Amino acid sequence: MKTAADALSKVPEVTFAFWVIKILATTLGETGGDALSMQLNLGYLVATLIFLAFFVVTVTAQVAAKRFHPLFYWACVVATTTVGTTTSDYFDRTLGLGYVKSSAILLAGVILMLAVWKRVTGTIAVDRITSRSNEGFYWVTILISNTLGTALGDFTADDLGAGFEGGALIFAGLIALVAALHAFSKVPTAILFWAAYVLTRPLGATVGDLITKPVDHGGLNMNRITASLVILAAMAAAVWFTERRQARAARAV
Repeated sequence: MKTAADALSKVPEVTFAFWVIKILATTLGETGGDALSMQLNLGYLVATLIFLAFFVVTVTAQVAAKRFHPLFYWACVVATTTVGTTTSDYFDRTLGLGYVKSSAILLAGVILMLAVWKRVTGTIAVDRITSRSNEGFYWVTILISNTLGTALGDFTADDLGAGFEGGALIFAGLIALVAALHAFSKVPTAILFWAAYVLTRPLGATVGDLITKPVDHGGLNMNRITASLVILAAMAAAVWFTERRQARAARAV
């Protein structure tokens, strides 16, 4: 049964459907980010600025909303994955930091953000965001974690030589491990949530690369714009179905 705090929360309930939609969003972030930076030849910096503007618009709408709105929330998530993709690529390739250095810097950024969040608010909220301070920390942490996830995905596929399929299997296995810890251990929920949030990003990144990269690079060579539209349609359908099912369940109570 939902409480008053649940009704006022600005984020969706963390369920299996939530993670399915999150993975679709991260895959869309990879294909959409690469579509602008590579297929349309805008470059990483210009694409990052475009997606950063998109993030500002979506997060403004999300913060201004009084309650959870699925369109605003998931548009904001997609914005963080797209800007995370191009930002990570800019760090790794244009600035020449490489996957290891950029991953280490971004991981430190996530840990620092969570520590400051805990220090300022007294708790790290993951499923009940009802205050502006928690919401601000929530979205900044998501933005950094999705950028980190992109670097981790590229590091695993390229530097470790796992390839796109191997990388996807590695991160799927790590997510399964986090799920097992959630079910059978006493590790704090907030830690497991953010671990899963980071890991779903490289899973989406490797799947996105598998779909769109050239065959001689280990991909299926699907047009990035076409792939992005297909994934967007699947994500929209999943959000619609989830919201409809939850609405029916609420009416039945």
